[in-house]
Amino acid sequence: EKELNNVYRSSMRTAMRNVEKAVASNDKEKAKDALATAIKRIDKAGSKGIVHKNFVARNKSRLTKKINEMK
Repeated sequence: EKELNNVYRSSMRTAMRNVEKAVASNDKEKAKDALATAIKRIDKAGSKGIVHKNFVARNKSRLTKKINEMK
């Protein structure tokens, strides 16, 4: 149980980090692909009850906003 939760949590965090890296390198296409993966992982962790629903909403919003602000 705990090991599986750690897998979901760490893959979610890695996906979120990948979005941040793509935004930092100013690669919009890469960022959009990374965002799709990150949203999927965040939703998965949320549906399993590993993270709170507000955490899910907040992080999806923040990441999407960062990409939309890119030129």
